[in-house]
Amino acid sequence: MLEKYLQQTEFKDFDDFKANYKLLVPDNFNFAYDVVDEWATKEPNKRALLWTNDQGECREFTFGEIKKYSDQAASYFQSLGIKKGDIVMAILKRRFEFWFTILALHKIGAVIIPATHLLTKKDLVYRNNAADIKAIIAVGEEIIINHINDSIYESPSVELLISVGPIVPENWCNFHKGIENAQPFTPIVNVNKNDDPLIISFTSGTTGNPKMVLLDCVYPLAHIITAKYWHNLREDSLHLTIADTGWLKAVWGKLYGQWIVGACVFVYDHEKFTPAAMLEMIQKYRITSLCAPPTIFRFLIREDLSNYDLSSLEYCTIAGEALNPAVYEQFLKLTGIKLKEGYGQSETTLSLFTSPWTNPKPGSMGLINPHYDVDLLTAEGRVAEVGEQGQIVIRTDKHYPVGLFKGYYRNAALTNEAWHDNIYYTGDVAWRDEDGYFWFVGRADDVIKSSGYRIGPFEVESALMTHPAVVECAVTGVPDEIRGQLVKATIILSKEYKDRAGDELVKEIQEHVKTVTAPYKYPRMIEFVDALPKTISGKIRRTEIREKDSKN
Repeated sequence: MLEKYLQQTEFKDFDDFKANYKLLVPDNFNFAYDVVDEWATKEPNKRALLWTNDQGECREFTFGEIKKYSDQAASYFQSLGIKKGDIVMAILKRRFEFWFTILALHKIGAVIIPATHLLTKKDLVYRNNAADIKAIIAVGEEIIINHINDSIYESPSVELLISVGPIVPENWCNFHKGIENAQPFTPIVNVNKNDDPLIISFTSGTTGNPKMVLLDCVYPLAHIITAKYWHNLREDSLHLTIADTGWLKAVWGKLYGQWIVGACVFVYDHEKFTPAAMLEMIQKYRITSLCAPPTIFRFLIREDLSNYDLSSLEYCTIAGEALNPAVYEQFLKLTGIKLKEGYGQSETTLSLFTSPWTNPKPGSMGLINPHYDVDLLTAEGRVAEVGEQGQIVIRTDKHYPVGLFKGYYRNAALTNEAWHDNIYYTGDVAWRDEDGYFWFVGRADDVIKSSGYRIGPFEVESALMTHPAVVECAVTGVPDEIRGQLVKATIILSKEYKDRAGDELVKEIQEHVKTVTAPYKYPRMIEFVDALPKTISGKIRRTEIREKDSKN
């Protein structure tokens, strides 16, 4: 399959990859027809999806079966009046129906909005009206059903509600009955052009309303690098990316690149994450590749890994937030596996990464993905020197890379603010070392300026996280007449240290940070809290902490 889309598939080292990687993009590419149905034709019995849940159920789907069910779903959606260009929201958690649904929508040229089950009525109303959503396909659970039903009265564009069960209310369509009774599906030839919309993703930014990121039909091809050259997958791999289908991370790690490579996707459908259960899944099903955010690995290394047979696990990748070097070192010590970090946004695919050929530098995002023209620009607009902080940007003057978003849907002003003069500004600040590795500093508006120093929240948070008292933390700047800003740490303490919260522990943590990183970075203010303010996707809202401090 890879040979259809790459000029060269194997490379001897990263320099060879950088020089010779070339994506071949066909006209009218459609992932569902050109990849999934192609596998179903060539190898119908090839394993595509291995799904299990926390109730002990397990189902395995071949590519032949995935084609069958996605065809049935496409026919059913057509019978309901869903057609090319219609916008459909899918709130399907980790249910296997997500894969049938997204492929079916691709086959008829409709646009999918993956959405989390955590959305409230207010969130749904905003999304329904912002995108003119026509249909919502959701897990039939009481709280989800209630939020959706409550939102409909303020959402005039929504015409259809479809439930995959277990609850199917009277005013909802029954997904499973619908696909069982569907007429044979007739594939639509050239249903889309390459630049037609495929996905709209609502980003959960740390400020303001979510933005609508518009991705086109060739977007899946950019994830070949994600699966083949970051996850390091083969046709016989069994890959687990820990992510809900409501986030783009799911199509990064549970669909596009993985199935182009021909790997099998593993899905553990669970309500509450527990490290022990996840380790049991890896052991029981012989997972070969794992991708998860650093938070997951922080929990895993607190378990006694000697109680689990993890010998099948060959490769681990990490993304979603910056990696604390202490987590890297401990996981390597316990498993012998080097965590390979990657960086990207909803607006991009993988932009920086540590490849199979490159040795990771703990805490670094890695090297530039040659698919993108990535650079670092200072506030003055010049290229940042080695060791100097700058904003991560993607240049588009020489070519428009497959996978880069088309813009913010229905918001030209916001698009032009982030992407102008043939440069897309990510809003993330980093610095580059002498070997070309990028190191994350923070969001541009999170960087703290204190006594003439520019201090990234992440570097202070990394130092804090090496103290055993700290479970989670957020570092922000507090206005100060003398220094400009003071470094403040808002900390959640571990159970063992909660009864020690006070001035003595504050001083101990401050002294610890001074020994781990440059002394000028230590937090002059520390506040202990029970929870940190977060977005619906789990990102810390430092802006909320700053706003609270400004009122005090």
